[in-house]
Amino acid sequence: MSHHNIIKGKIFVVGDNIDTDQIIPAQYLNLVPTNPDEYKKLGSYALCGLPDSYKTRFVKDGEFKTEYPIIIGANNFGCGSSREHAPVSLGAAGTKAVIANSFARIFFRNCIATGEVFPVEATSDILTKELKTGDEVEINLEKNELTVVKTGKTHKLKDIGDVREVVEAGGIFNYARKKGMIK
Repeated sequence: MSHHNIIKGKIFVVGDNIDTDQIIPAQYLNLVPTNPDEYKKLGSYALCGLPDSYKTRFVKDGEFKTEYPIIIGANNFGCGSSREHAPVSLGAAGTKAVIANSFARIFFRNCIATGEVFPVEATSDILTKELKTGDEVEINLEKNELTVVKTGKTHKLKDIGDVREVVEAGGIFNYARKKGMIK
């Protein structure tokens, strides 16, 4: 139905317990997402708090956008303090979806509220084991599938249900407006 059903691109693979401080460090929380320049800037700092053991930068120095529209995470993605800036910075960087074994609830909710990224749960922890940063995948949100482009191998994802519509609408307020719940 909508063009959002297929998300294709290179993946960035992260481990367990990626917290909101790694996604967007506290010193950038003064950037105001509703200001287009500051929104753009937020993108340049997405995942800049990752430890040095991550050799690949999610967003290259001096860039505002990532070359990895899909993040593959392990357990408890987005834990730590609640900050809407976390999904917003990922969205600003050009992230379309985060696929993780499990999400911290508040991060999951903030993804939906802001409409920035699709938070999708994997059905097994095989993705972080089998895939590497830079691999290309195709996600079909209609069929709840992730296909590895190189091998054609398909992995089941959990159905995100109504979440998809809300994120597509651009967040909870836009969705409510579209549905006539609020003026």
